[in-house]
Amino acid sequence: MAINWFKYAAPTNFYGLAGKLIPWFAGFSLVLFAAGMYIGFFVAPADAQQGEFYRIIFIHVPTSILSMVLYMVMAGYAALGLIFNTRLSAMMASAIAPTGALFAFISLWTGALWGKPMWGAWWVWDARLTSELILLFLYLGFISLHASIDDPRRADRASALLAIVGSVNVPIIYFSVKWWNTLHQGSTIKFSGTSMHVAMQQAMFTMLAALWLYALAVVLARVRSIILERERHTHWAQEVAA
Repeated sequence: MAINWFKYAAPTNFYGLAGKLIPWFAGFSLVLFAAGMYIGFFVAPADAQQGEFYRIIFIHVPTSILSMVLYMVMAGYAALGLIFNTRLSAMMASAIAPTGALFAFISLWTGALWGKPMWGAWWVWDARLTSELILLFLYLGFISLHASIDDPRRADRASALLAIVGSVNVPIIYFSVKWWNTLHQGSTIKFSGTSMHVAMQQAMFTMLAALWLYALAVVLARVRSIILERERHTHWAQEVAA
């Protein structure tokens, strides 16, 4: 039987679907997170050059990747909301921003913990570090701008423009190690020619999947709250909130 997925573009229908998906995403995320941490800290061997310090990459690299991916997804939803005036798209963009900001912060924080023993400094104005910091500011700017405008529709449009313009920073982050001579190492995850031990790869991809599922669960939970807030004057929302 064919499923009419377009009906879930309506916030009222999407609210119920999100509620059903959240427990699955959260449960699988917890299982994968436990497996990834076990492989990364108890199975994967020490690195030949960095010793035990390298293990922070099992948190640092996935959060860095997801901070960029979530920003592009957020900007995509913001653009859809701006172009087609779809309410759910704007709500999704608003729901993604806090989680993206969290991942960007964790990326910078774990990067500092990794950089101290490797570089001898908590922070350097490296191209990738600086552009990742800008990404965090873009997330915070999106959240602050949206919160500063009382009218939700005007807030959606203004923050959408910021998100779209700020998306140019994401390829700068990714290609910064290729475009400039930086202290930051190149890509850790490679699909060909990688020298990483198989257990390291397993831990990395497991943690990436775990954090991606976590992000989905949290974003869906947050968008449900946004839907209830935006639709609070409707009969169905009052029934759900009761």
